Amino acid sequence: MKRKPNTPVATAELRRRAEARLRNQRNGQRSEAGVPKSDAGPQRLLHELQVHQIELEMQNAELQKVRDDLEVTLEKYTDLYDFAPVGYFTLAADGTIQLVNLTGASLLGIERSRLVGRSFGLLVVAELRPAFSAFLKQVFAGQPKQSSDFELLSQSGQPARIVNLEAQRLLNGQECRAVMVDITKRKQAEATQRRLDVLGASNLKLRREIIRRQAVEESLKQSEQHQSRLLEQSRQMQEQLRQLSRQVLQAQEEERKRISRELHDVIAQTLTGINIRLATLKKEAGRNTDGFDGKIARTQLLVGKSVDIVHRFARELRPAVLDDLGLIPALHSFMIDFAARTGVHTCLTAFARVEKMDIAKRTVLFRVAQEALTNVARHAHASRVEVKLQKLPDGICMQIKDDGKSFQVQPALLVGGSKRLGLLGMRERVEMVGGAFGVESAPGQGTTIQVEIPFAKVRKGPLKKSGETTLECP
Repeated sequence: MKRKPNTPVATAELRRRAEARLRNQRNGQRSEAGVPKSDAGPQRLLHELQVHQIELEMQNAELQKVRDDLEVTLEKYTDLYDFAPVGYFTLAADGTIQLVNLTGASLLGIERSRLVGRSFGLLVVAELRPAFSAFLKQVFAGQPKQSSDFELLSQSGQPARIVNLEAQRLLNGQECRAVMVDITKRKQAEATQRRLDVLGASNLKLRREIIRRQAVEESLKQSEQHQSRLLEQSRQMQEQLRQLSRQVLQAQEEERKRISRELHDVIAQTLTGINIRLATLKKEAGRNTDGFDGKIARTQLLVGKSVDIVHRFARELRPAVLDDLGLIPALHSFMIDFAARTGVHTCLTAFARVEKMDIAKRTVLFRVAQEALTNVARHAHASRVEVKLQKLPDGICMQIKDDGKSFQVQPALLVGGSKRLGLLGMRERVEMVGGAFGVESAPGQGTTIQVEIPFAKVRKGPLKKSGETTLECP
């Protein structure tokens, strides 16, 4: 282990070497310790002075050698530091430049004397300065060597440089040593390569697109006129079919309304008059003819049944309660009669806001429910049917759900694909008032018909909440 020169061992070694040199200078004078043991006077003092002088000469020679070595080392270090191929910076915690080599100053394009004491962060472009501050914080936080890329501001007309900084905190904890490498050309080459790759891919895609479009254009030239004629014919036929269907439905509804009024206002009143006349005859002839009362009573019973049939027929064509009282009473009455005729348990859930819709839309909802329940009675073999009228933000939703058999929906909605033309009629009625119609049917889950119809007018502000009412129809 190398010891410091001022330690006792080093001092003794230096004295020993000095005395050895003094002995050699006396040309072989014989002295065991180099100092006369019997004389402690001037001769001993002279000896000590000579030894001390030799020690000083030896120390001076060693110091001179060390200084020469240090100068050589410093010169080598200076050459390596200043002329290294990368820039070296010593930075304070706030980014102030403490030391910089010539390469670093050359990369920045600023004289070294003007760089010392200047903030390195001000040499970075403005948008990357927060990132540089965060970079310094990580370095002085004692984390391992950090590395990041930064773009520097251009100096005196020179193009901006992109550099890589690799920094690590020094042992004093107050400074860090940063190595700066110019990566501008590499970044430019990478950017150029990326642009070339993008351009190559774009060119390839463009060539393929040109070939595809040429083929499509050729095909379009051959079939454009023919397709245009077919498309126009299809549009005309579709529009004619839609108009015809709507006219048929409107005419059907008007005819039902007229027949319903005639049955109710004419036939029912006539039968009621007959019943009254028969009752009068019964009172007048009751004392004179045997069995006449029974005949009259049976006649009255038949007439009463006829009146009930006429009333039921009128309700099926168009119930007067729909026009007089509204949709909810009409549905409730129809579902009660449906449950009585079929034995299927029904349940109606509705809210008063539905009565605010115009009569045409309420009629559509009633007809859809009527047709749906008729289909349930004919095909579904269900035990329960639920009809729900729910409020939407801008309209009404009616949902009819049964627990009966399922069927394939798509074939049933195709013209000629099924005998269930009622589904087509329901869909056409709903679309005629701007609504949406949907059917879902799955094995074990029954069938659900859903209708959404918008309000006639859009109200300003939120709709008032309406409470729902559930009516059980035994």
